[in-house]
Amino acid sequence: MHHANHYYGHSFVLARYCGFEADPPRIHGYLQHGWNIGDGLAPDHEFVPGIPTFVWSERTRRRAWSMGRRQVHVVGAPWAYLTAMEPEPAGDEREGTIWYPFHGWEGQHVEGDHDRLIAEIRDTETGPVTVCLYWQEYRTVRVRRRYEQAGFRVICHGYRGGWWKDLDPGFLARQLAEQRRHRRIASNRLCSAVFYGILAGCEPAVYGDPMQLQGEQDLFGGRSRIRRQWADLHGPKIDTATAHAIAVDELGADRLLSAAELRHLFHWTTA
Repeated sequence: MHHANHYYGHSFVLARYCGFEADPPRIHGYLQHGWNIGDGLAPDHEFVPGIPTFVWSERTRRRAWSMGRRQVHVVGAPWAYLTAMEPEPAGDEREGTIWYPFHGWEGQHVEGDHDRLIAEIRDTETGPVTVCLYWQEYRTVRVRRRYEQAGFRVICHGYRGGWWKDLDPGFLARQLAEQRRHRRIASNRLCSAVFYGILAGCEPAVYGDPMQLQGEQDLFGGRSRIRRQWADLHGPKIDTATAHAIAVDELGADRLLSAAELRHLFHWTTA
C-alpha cells in the first residue's frame, strides 16, 4: 500500500466503513489524500503506471482523464464517509470560529505576515477563535506563541503519519469533533479543511493574506485559478447553501459507495 493512503487515518476510516475492526488491509491503488485542483494525486509522489487511482469527485476524475490517467475511480472523500458514520449529536451548541492558517509541508516553510493575519482575524471574527496549526507550525514556538499571545486558543489535530510510521487512525475523528464545536470555519486559502468544515455544518470564510511557500510554484493554474473558479467560496461571509452544494460536489459526498463496492475496488476480500 502506498504510504500516503494512510495519511490522516484515511485508510482506517474506509476500513471501518467496510467492516474491518483491525488495521486496514492493503489498498490496491492510490487514494487521494487532499483536495487539489489537479488529478487528485500529489505532484511530488512517485506512482507506478497502470495502478488504479481512487479520487474524491467526478470533477477530479474528469481532470485526471484529460491528463491521460486511466483506471480512475470516484469513491468520495474519507471525510464524507466519516460524517455519514458519525451524525452530529443533537442539542450541542456551537460557538466561535476555528481558523486554519495556510501551512507548509515537511521541509517547506511559509512566508507571510502572521501579525497582519492576526489583525484581520480580530477585525472579522466576533466570537472566540480557535487557531488550528499544522504540526510543523505548531512545534515552531515563535509561530505558535504569536497566536497564543493574541488571545486565541491554539490547537493541533496531530501528525498525519508518513512512510507507514506514526499512523493516527483517530486524526479525522478529532478534527470532526473540533469543527462541530464551532459555528464558523475559516482559512486564508481554500483547502481541504474548509470543505470538511462546510460538510460538518460550519459557516465558511476564506480571507486574509494567503501567504506562500518558499519557492512555491502555481501548478494547474494555482492560486489565481482557485480564486477565479471557486470565487463563491472566497470572502469573510459566504452563502452557506452555495458553499454546501460545492463541498458535496468536491468531496463526492453524493457519490459514496456501498461497503461491498469499496471492498471490491480495493481488493479487500474479507471483513
